[in-house]
Amino acid sequence: MTALVAVDWGVLAIEFPIVGQLFATPTERWLGTLVLLVAVIAGSWAIRQVGRWLRVQYDPRGSLLEAAQAALIVAISVGATAAVLAIWDASAQATAISDVLDPDPTTVVRALVSLFLLVGAWGSTVFVKRIAGLVFEEHDAFSRHQHEVTYHVLQLVLYSLAIVVVLAVWGIDPSDILLGAGFLSVVLGLAARQTLSSVLAGFVLLFGRPFDIGDWVAIDDQEGIVTDVSVFNTEIRTFNDESVTIPNDVVTATGLVNRSRQGRLRVDVEVGVDYDDDVERARELAAETIRDLDREEIRSNPSPRTVLTGFGDSAVVLELRFWIDDPTARRRWIAQTAVVAAVKDAFEREGITIPLPQRTLGGRPPDGLAIQSETSRTTDDEPDER
Repeated sequence: MTALVAVDWGVLAIEFPIVGQLFATPTERWLGTLVLLVAVIAGSWAIRQVGRWLRVQYDPRGSLLEAAQAALIVAISVGATAAVLAIWDASAQATAISDVLDPDPTTVVRALVSLFLLVGAWGSTVFVKRIAGLVFEEHDAFSRHQHEVTYHVLQLVLYSLAIVVVLAVWGIDPSDILLGAGFLSVVLGLAARQTLSSVLAGFVLLFGRPFDIGDWVAIDDQEGIVTDVSVFNTEIRTFNDESVTIPNDVVTATGLVNRSRQGRLRVDVEVGVDYDDDVERARELAAETIRDLDREEIRSNPSPRTVLTGFGDSAVVLELRFWIDDPTARRRWIAQTAVVAAVKDAFEREGITIPLPQRTLGGRPPDGLAIQSETSRTTDDEPDER
């Protein structure tokens, strides 16, 4: 026996004879509703799990799969709504929904055209991002940062065109909206000035390019590798594998250090030389030791240098300066460790001492301090007149 469904756009009259027989009592209806709720939750969970597996196997970016998942979940929600109305025989509620959803053909056409335009704009941005990614991968002259700039600008243009066309479809003049919403835009601008400041700062970063994705930067008190730059935030990965999101207005308002921009980085290491040793010999030996190190991280040009920077408590302070290529935190640590170990071994071979901090302490006399009163000192100093 099949279910009879009659739908009238004037009055939505839905008849489910089988459903009415299965859920005749309130207990059966509550039980059916509970089963339906569990089915919706289980279906949504299954869709997400399958989507994750498909994303790993076929689509790491996951843009199309996320859209398909959302469409399936919407379809399940619509079906669940119709099922609840049928279970509870909610003819009055169905009639109210029908009154709201009973548009004329012109409204239906406008709604469908608007939907297709927005979906088309979204699909165009995804297509442009994929094509731009392929182009930038084939040409090394373009950086990932330029890829992000191109994508965000095209995304803004495509969505703006789509919105303008949608307004035209509904017979709305965009200039009327701008003029009518002048006061409202001022109020919203004052309320959202922080967000707008981040957006403007984001475009400054995208076009000014103080750093590229993958650069080693220090922003305020955070240091790490830039992993993403959007119109709102800059994301960096610290050396503790923490992901830190910093608003773009904070990035532009604070000091920014880019350690990767020049393609090289100077590393400074301090070492102490005993005051009794030959300081000039220590300088020459340290520079020669660094030059002889066979490490790919250490550059030969500029050549390593040594500078005397001051007098310490126990030693003359010698600063070793050398440069590394393609600076990263790991390469700096490797080069610095190699230099410290090599210079220490060289100083030990040549008999140059790296002194430990020393302090000389004075002791009190064994019999204590002799305290002489002012009267007795005066008496002793006066000549004997007798």
